[in-house]
Amino acid sequence: MRRYISIGAVLVAGVIAGGVAAGLAAPNFHPFSVDRQDARTADKEDAATVDVELAIAVDVSYSMDMDELAVQRDGYAQALVSREFLQALKSLPNGKISITYFEWAASSDQKIIIPWRVIDGPETADAVADEIMKAPIRRASRTSISGAIYFAMPLFEANPYRGLRRVIDISGDGPNNNGSPVLPAREAALAKGITINGLPIMVKEPTFSSMDIENLDWYYEDCVIGGPGSFVVPIKDKDKFREAIRTKLLLEVAGRAPERRVVPVAEKAPAEREPRVSCLIGEKIWQDRWGR
Repeated sequence: MRRYISIGAVLVAGVIAGGVAAGLAAPNFHPFSVDRQDARTADKEDAATVDVELAIAVDVSYSMDMDELAVQRDGYAQALVSREFLQALKSLPNGKISITYFEWAASSDQKIIIPWRVIDGPETADAVADEIMKAPIRRASRTSISGAIYFAMPLFEANPYRGLRRVIDISGDGPNNNGSPVLPAREAALAKGITINGLPIMVKEPTFSSMDIENLDWYYEDCVIGGPGSFVVPIKDKDKFREAIRTKLLLEVAGRAPERRVVPVAEKAPAEREPRVSCLIGEKIWQDRWGR
């Protein structure tokens, strides 16, 4: 079930008041019927348990200007140390999450800024936020959402902390235009039980030079996000950047979704399953512009 959200303090308060622990359950495990893969899973379940394994994937492509990159990074750092986030964390069954933060651009360009860290209170939250802010800001060419998803998937296998949920939080200001198409990447992640949520950044008017598109939020809804309770938080006002990131992080940590539901393409009648925005629009724009 996918959902769509508008940004606002009322929703943030609702996440806290609604009880963040609802709906969480440990995965079933049967120790007497395991193969090698199951044994590895069992070992991981014996490790420290967290409520959420959260991979934050942030766009650093050249279409993002330096101010946007700075505000994006500051938004995540401030969200992690916010009173609302720490209150939500405290209300979880285990009271802790594991988080990794990486930047992405082209299909071969991903850089881990924060390896897996456990956040279980103000001190660990402050430490992760400081690490995020101290890393040099960089930019790179091309936009490969599929590359970011494929990069994130094995990170979960390497995480020493077993989570009740696995989530990729992916932000970006344009469609996939490099590497594999985005749909196969999404389906591969969903097959592994990973939920993908989106933060489409729509603070600038689309231009030919930036290769941005209209209705990027529709593209994220129909082509990028997926999994139980998946949702997007579009940012259409630069002044709302920090609020949007905080709202999205709260929902992901709480395991909750916005009240307003968007019917996912997969749930529609066959005749209505065509995405509102072509999932290959980024590749087409690149081809039309560069001829390759």
